[in-house]
Amino acid sequence: MSKPLLAGIEAGGTKFVCAVGYSPVDIIKEIRFPTSAPEETMTRAHEFFVECEKELGPVYSLGIASFGPVDLDISSDTYGHITSTPKLQWAGTDIVGFFKQRMHVPLGFDTDTNAAALGEGRYGAGRNCDTFLYLTIGTGVGGGVVVDNKALHGLVHPEVGHLRVVPRRDDPFPGTCPFHGSCLEGMAAGPAIEARWGKPGIELPEDHPAWDLEAWYLAQGLAAMVLMLSPQRIIMGGGVMHQPQIFPAIRRYLKEFLNGYVDRSEITGEREDYIVFPERENRAGITGALLLAEDAGSVEKGVGE
Repeated sequence: MSKPLLAGIEAGGTKFVCAVGYSPVDIIKEIRFPTSAPEETMTRAHEFFVECEKELGPVYSLGIASFGPVDLDISSDTYGHITSTPKLQWAGTDIVGFFKQRMHVPLGFDTDTNAAALGEGRYGAGRNCDTFLYLTIGTGVGGGVVVDNKALHGLVHPEVGHLRVVPRRDDPFPGTCPFHGSCLEGMAAGPAIEARWGKPGIELPEDHPAWDLEAWYLAQGLAAMVLMLSPQRIIMGGGVMHQPQIFPAIRRYLKEFLNGYVDRSEITGEREDYIVFPERENRAGITGALLLAEDAGSVEKGVGE
């Protein structure tokens, strides 16, 4: 008997990644394309799965890891919808409903960052931790929180990128977030770097003052998260984090912000195994989407409930 074919969608604000595989890390086919209008983008994703089924057989279950904010309350009338996103043409899009109507398979749904966190927890830098953070610093600041090996949900879902931060005295920049101005995303995401310095981060040299300021803001946000969530590890990915010099500075500033209050060597010793880069790198999101599919199929069969 052949293995069940899993399907996954990493629905990002700038690109969609769609894949099928026999496990979250056994990917057979994959496609990546820019995120455009909702109907066009989701139709293209569905057409990819139709073609895969012709070649490989029926899809067993689907996992969707979506940019947000999204409605994760399964009892809500708008469950599976993208809600108050800055990507305005996607606001109110019923992404779960679109694929349910067309694929008729068990479906798992979560935020893209929660899914990436689950992928890193099972197959990457979060192994051996049951409570940890996954953050991505790129065009925005997103975060997934895993507690007791489960993605944290609640009233909605964690939006750690929109924690308010105190501007540094030498930084008059007002922030780029249209909702909050000087939140972590507004002060530290890629667009904030470019708006503040007149160039995208990739064009700035390693010794540019942008990186010290970036580390200061990120560490300030992490200090609040450490105090609230007490993570055993913090995984930080995304385009902005492809700057090796930024990690030691974040560890140093986190120690300063906490000022000895959390008396653990992970922080006071600025340990390199506490704030780390993702092991799955740009594969974490699609790994998590396929993991959502795997779990949805297991629950449908009554396994692991």
